[in-house]
Parts: sequence; structure tokens; C-alpha cells
Amino acid sequence: MTAAEVLQVLVVDDEEGIRRLIEKELGDERRRITTADSVQTGLAAFKKASFDGVLLDMRLPDGSGLDLLEHFQDLDPEVQVIVITGHADVDNAVQAMKGGAYDYVTKPFELDHLELLLERACQRTLLQREIRTLRHAQAEQPPRQLVGRSPRMDEVRFLLGKVAPTDVPVLLTGESGTGKTLVAQYLHDLSARSGHPCITKNCGAFQKDLIRSELFGHRRGAFTGAHEASEGLLSFANKGTLFLDEIGEVPMEVQSALLRVIETKTFRRVGDRDEQHVDVRLVFATNRNLQAAVEAGRFSQALYHRINVFNIPLPPLRERKEDIPAMVAFFLGRMASGDTEARVSDRALQCLMAYDWPGNVRELQNVLERGLILSDSGVVTEECLPQELNRTGIATNDAAPFLPLREIERQHIQAVLRYVGDSRTKAAKILGIGRKTLYRKLNA
Repeated sequence: MTAAEVLQVLVVDDEEGIRRLIEKELGDERRRITTADSVQTGLAAFKKASFDGVLLDMRLPDGSGLDLLEHFQDLDPEVQVIVITGHADVDNAVQAMKGGAYDYVTKPFELDHLELLLERACQRTLLQREIRTLRHAQAEQPPRQLVGRSPRMDEVRFLLGKVAPTDVPVLLTGESGTGKTLVAQYLHDLSARSGHPCITKNCGAFQKDLIRSELFGHRRGAFTGAHEASEGLLSFANKGTLFLDEIGEVPMEVQSALLRVIETKTFRRVGDRDEQHVDVRLVFATNRNLQAAVEAGRFSQALYHRINVFNIPLPPLRERKEDIPAMVAFFLGRMASGDTEARVSDRALQCLMAYDWPGNVRELQNVLERGLILSDSGVVTEECLPQELNRTGIATNDAAPFLPLREIERQHIQAVLRYVGDSRTKAAKILGIGRKTLYRKLNA
């Protein structure tokens, strides 16, 4: 698990025993606990770092938890706070809920219940931050690109262009790392929904006991701890696109509810009797054989037939190696800093072309990023590549003729210019380089 995936939790409580208990029992490799024993130390910790969830005692030695809650919300309106209180102070907890707290627990509390509440609170924080980021970035984001002009990628573009104006569900299939998320976002950009959110969720990352709530939302009192109503991903994606990656990971009991969304455009929140209408484009992806999963009884046959109406298979990189030079130029153009020109040597490019790329485009991007770090003056040589690529390239480095990298780069720049109507400012922004660098590369 990467550092970015670790949930950061702040616990503010003046009882050392409670702080130690929560730190020991709820802290693990995916949840890091920071503790504070007062209003002053809690506020200082909150200002110093970013937290995904907060456990806050109502009674602190130097002030009120209600006042600290207000400070937290001023500093980070999206962070979810769970209030800890004694039985005698439940009224204060209710007041905190009215003031924006996510939920409350009373002492003595059950750790399992607290852990479930904390997980839900943190996931809600992350979702709200994701929505905000999407909304802020959407207006300024340059058009996404599918790099490469191989026959296989031209076929993908053709299919995307045909299906984009419709609301038909789309199933993207292919090996891991082939760019399914990028293709889903590109499809959204081509559609009439491009001005609305494109929400992406990897179904393999769902918490098993939270999946219904995350997808459909829940009403107040729907289950233990649901003290307030919550919207789900479907509501957040209304009028936009919801992309569910690794759809084969969704439990069977949830698949029937997704089928209902596709067929009727309606859903029910957990614990709700009333149906809600939703206007959303659904895009799915998997690297599994769903037909085999259907035959094995692990995937709904009805859902499979509904999401497989329009299947777009994404080719592995080994089957479109002619796209590698353009992809190298594209990735290095984005990775280069300032006016520093990044490129690969001819011998290194031959190594890249000879390799079979089991990790596909994602692996290529990682190899180039590593190579650029190891390079001198921005030139990625074969010595900067992993051993398995270097050995492959040595056997074939005299085999096939290639265009010089400068010519490949020049052709890529010209393709981008055509895409943006010869606007050099827009082209430079898409390529991630300055205008001066763009002029120099065109005139080289």
C-alpha cells in the first residue's frame, strides 16, 4: 500500500487510556493514528497535516470539543468528525451533529462499531475531495489523448466515436495496464455529458460491508450508526458518467441492483422504500473473463448481457508496438521539467521496442519515469533501463529500422497541433512544455 492510500486519523481525547486503545486497536498498515490530548494540541496537529477522519472528545481540559469542531470545519470543510461523548452529554453530541459532525459514539464504546463508523467517515471525506477535485479540474483540463495510430488503436477510436453520443452501457475489456480508465474518461469527454462529473471507482477497493451504501447511499437509521442520510456514487454522478472498474469484483447480491439501474434508471438507497431516478451513463471495465465467471455462477448472466451490449477490447501493448515511439515522446514530454528536453537514445528505444510489456502502458510509463530519474541531462540510455529490457534489446538492437526519435517527436507535435487547430499555446499545454520549447522542437 502506498503512502497516499493510508488513511490519516486524528484522535483528540484527554484520556490517555482511550488514546492508546484506539492507536493500538485501530491503527494498522492502512490507517495511521495521530493523537492529541487537548484543544491546543489537537488544533496544532490539524494545522500541521491533512486528515481523512477525526475522533473528537466533547470534554477537553482547555476547552470545548464543539469549539474545536468549528475550527476543524473552517480549516477543512470536507473532513468528517466523529464525536466521542459520555452518556450525560448526549445533548452536546446532538448539537455537534447539527453543527456538521458525521456521527457520535458514547463511552464506553465498542471498538468494532467505532471502526465501522471511522471507515465510513474517512471514505466520505475521500469521496467529497474527489468530487471537488473533479469539478475544479474539469474546466481547465486539456482534452485527453489516446496516443498511437496503430490499426488496433484506430479501431478503438472508431468504436468510441460511434458509441459516445448514445447512453448505451459500455464494457471495456483487456489486460491490466492497457488504459481502461483513460479510455473511459476519453469516452466521457466525447459525450454530451462532458460538462458533468465522470466518477471513477475500482470495485475491488470497496469495503464489503459498505458497497451498497457507497453505490446507492443510505437513509437515516438504515443500519446501526446511520444517524444521517448519505448520498452514493450514483447520485454524485447524476447527469454524468459512472465508471466502475473491475466490475467482476462486485458481489452477486449487488449485481441485481445495478441491473435495475441500467434497465429502469432508478435505484433505492439502503433502507429506503422510495425509488430515486438517476440520469447517468454507466461504463464498466474488467480484466477477467466474465463469460467464464457467468458459467461458474460467480457473475449474473442477466447483468453480463446488459453491460456487454457494446464491448470495446483494448489491445495489449505487445500487439501495437508501432505506437511505442509516439508514447515515449508523449510521456517524456509530460515528465520533463521546465525547458529541459527529455529523450531516449536510439539503442534504448530498440530495447523498448523489443520488450513484450506484460504490464502494458502502465509499465512503460513507470520504466520511463525511472529511466528519466537515472538519466544524465534528460537522455534515457539503455543503462537507465531495467535489466530485463536491456537483455531483450541487446539481442535485437540491429534488427529493425526505426525513425529517429526527433522525427517521431516532431510528428507527434504536429498531430497535436492539428488536433487543437494549430494553436501553439494549447498544444504546448497538452504536451506539458513551454512555448519556447515547442518552437525549438518544431524548428529542429
